[in-house]
Amino acid sequence: MNGSGFDDEVPTSLRRRRFVLTAAIMVLLLAGALMLGLGIDRQHPAPPAAEDKAGIPRAAAGRTAVPDGKASGSAGGEQGTTVLPASRPLSITIPAIKVASGLEDLALGKGRAMETPRDPDKAGWYTPGPTPGALGPSVIAGHVTWNGAPGVFFKLAELDPGDRIDVRRADGSTATFTVDRTAVYPKDRFPTVEVYRNLDHAGLRLITCGGDYSASDSHYADNVVVYATLTDSHT
Repeated sequence: MNGSGFDDEVPTSLRRRRFVLTAAIMVLLLAGALMLGLGIDRQHPAPPAAEDKAGIPRAAAGRTAVPDGKASGSAGGEQGTTVLPASRPLSITIPAIKVASGLEDLALGKGRAMETPRDPDKAGWYTPGPTPGALGPSVIAGHVTWNGAPGVFFKLAELDPGDRIDVRRADGSTATFTVDRTAVYPKDRFPTVEVYRNLDHAGLRLITCGGDYSASDSHYADNVVVYATLTDSHT
């Protein structure tokens, strides 16, 4: 018997099979999480963004999409206010980009990919994850465009650090989050661990598509991810 207390009593072949099974389970879990990150994928092209007086598209003002996934804004992830008990989210409001939307339920769909909202004018909460305001990274996703028209998260990439996000909850409370940063990632380099990792505070992740659009396969090149932290709540 060695330090573990059991290895000498278990045949080598059995230990090997257990190791292979454990490794396979870990790979499947990681693959499932990666598919979640790539779930908001096939959407229709966005109309040209309006330009400001300097000729810069408003949807891109203050935001630079870079191939390696670097983001504007602060490092984020700082602990905010005390976490809230779990309560189903009902709606989301983002004053800076004039979003006011009810929330659909998004489950894990075919191919272990996160479902997308059925209504392009509504965002959706990923139900297997934490409720907004509870401990951990709550995820809300929405379409950027649909049939050539703007979707609910068409201007998501415009959010800046310090912008407010309010989520009204079924228990009558409103969880207020403050944007830490907004990042743009190529879909083939989506940072699954960074987006879905465990947190020591109540976090929120808003996800949509971005970047160049390919009409041939109805595919956007990038994902836009907004990272936010719970900073207040009220009833």
